[in-house]
Amino acid sequence: MKNWKCRLSLLIAVALICQVFAVSIVSAKEDQTTRYRVYQNDSSLKEFSSRNQAIAYAKYFSNSYVEDLKTRRWLWSSFPTYQVIVQGVPLNKVYATYEQALATAKTQKDAIIKNLQKPGILWDNYADYQVYQGDKTLPQWSFDDFDAARQEAKKWGNAHIIKLKTNQWVWDNLTDKQRQQFRNQAPVYELRFQTSTETKRFSFLQDAIREALKHDESTILNTATGQQVYANSKPFVVKQSGREINQFAHLEMAIRYAKGYVNTSIEFDNREVWTIMPHYQVYQKDRHVQSFHTIDSAVSYALGLARSKVVDRQGETLWDNTLRLKVWAWNGTASDSAIKAQVEQATALDVDAPTWFKLTDAKGNIEDLSSPSLVKWLHGRGIEVHPLVHNQFDSQLTSKFLADSDAQKHFIRTLVDKSAELGVDGINMDFEAVSASDRSAYTAFMKQLVTYAHSKGLEVSIDLPRGSAAWNHKTAYDHEALAQFMDTIIIMAYDQHWKGSTVPGPVAGIKWVEQGVQEFLSYGMTRDQLVLGMPFYIREWKLDGNGKLVGNRALYAAAVETLLKENAYTSEWDETNGHHKIKYVKDGYTYVFWKEDQNSLTSRLDLAQEYRLGGVAAWRLGQEPSNFWETILTEK
Repeated sequence: MKNWKCRLSLLIAVALICQVFAVSIVSAKEDQTTRYRVYQNDSSLKEFSSRNQAIAYAKYFSNSYVEDLKTRRWLWSSFPTYQVIVQGVPLNKVYATYEQALATAKTQKDAIIKNLQKPGILWDNYADYQVYQGDKTLPQWSFDDFDAARQEAKKWGNAHIIKLKTNQWVWDNLTDKQRQQFRNQAPVYELRFQTSTETKRFSFLQDAIREALKHDESTILNTATGQQVYANSKPFVVKQSGREINQFAHLEMAIRYAKGYVNTSIEFDNREVWTIMPHYQVYQKDRHVQSFHTIDSAVSYALGLARSKVVDRQGETLWDNTLRLKVWAWNGTASDSAIKAQVEQATALDVDAPTWFKLTDAKGNIEDLSSPSLVKWLHGRGIEVHPLVHNQFDSQLTSKFLADSDAQKHFIRTLVDKSAELGVDGINMDFEAVSASDRSAYTAFMKQLVTYAHSKGLEVSIDLPRGSAAWNHKTAYDHEALAQFMDTIIIMAYDQHWKGSTVPGPVAGIKWVEQGVQEFLSYGMTRDQLVLGMPFYIREWKLDGNGKLVGNRALYAAAVETLLKENAYTSEWDETNGHHKIKYVKDGYTYVFWKEDQNSLTSRLDLAQEYRLGGVAAWRLGQEPSNFWETILTEK
């Protein structure tokens, strides 16, 4: 008996140790917060919690870089240095080494190589001489060296060489007798002028060229063949600070001239082929503020400026910190007239979520209050439509529904097909009060829904309570699993103090909200995937003469100013919660609430910007004063 008790005691001890160890695993679970983001130019590609993984991923892309999400400083980049430009047109590929660029440039005609981080060009193969037989030439008859051109020309009868820097006829292998014979023939070479309709005819091509050299932009046409055989053109345009100052026939001549001035560039066919100016430009709110030869220097400078960006000489944005928050809002109604009235005031709204769909029974049937005309109306204002779908917040109904695979298939097909028919942009899932026992079933259901919605070109967002990482594993919402396939996750960061609270407090204190954001990110959600929910309401608390809480009520933020006008009140700033705490006394009771105003709204917008979130979402439209939208429009 004694040994049995010892063994039992040992088993109990082991069980307790295992239990404690299991709890420690939950609480010490690896923080999956993304800290690094990979970009290609200014387009976000993917986020990582591991720096090494981020860099490894970025190496698969050109023009990519890895930034620290907190500081926005670059940890690694692959912006190539060398660019090949052919006849004024940059090739799509940019090269990391000069050797790579040279190998490509040598296969092209009229090509140059630029080091994007230095002024000027490194190499070009613009020919200095062109060989002709009569008035015909071939691409391979272009030469940098006069002797090489002459060696080729000697192989052919009736050959001559044009010096491309001056457009002059500089050599030929014609005899005096041959020249005279050409002059005795019918005039077939017509000289045309840029500034006149007058023309001149010549029998001998050299005579026509000599006359053409007296007139800029003149051309010579062989009237017998209908082909243009010569042009005294100056296609290389030198500009200073964007203003044309001269033109040249050859790139080399244009460069010699341009180097004598500051802020010069050379264009060919309205495309820049050379410049002394830095390649990278920093703009702040569309105003040019500085230029740099290296992109690292440009980004480092731009980091010190709000709403700045770095663009290259072609005007392509490579980096920016003008993060624009996407503003979502729920309507809380299906009424067209009410929604239109709400949206008319919401001047900064990007996404609207009308309450259109409801799970009506365990068989997956849906109540449909959708409005095609409202979709058209919202789209006409540039607003995306993501109708809200709810489960009546009925846990028993939802459990029965999630236990029936056929019901789920019916629900998904009905919902997605109707949404696609309406032409909405996405679906907003708001299944609340789901039982913890349905955690796996709910995740599987959502994955099926997202998969089918994506096949129809629809995005899916999900509304999740702020909750707590300490007991997240005991809820119906598997944040880590949902983060793997949801397009958008909206954290309902409100009801910190709610109808059933036993102590007064704000609906959403700013530190409580920030902690919630940090916890959601720790589940592995990407920052642009997460949207911060914001309350447009307050909760007023009623206390008796002894300070005992006797009741509370929810009030629209829009109603607060009227309430304050009707009562004498005191206001103090609550640093911890980031609100003005208001008190007033009426009929022997003390009323207290934490005011939702432009200050608290700005704090939430700043928080979303600081954490680089995808946007903010307001519950709900119609509860807010109009000045809220002035703040959102300014801060978004």
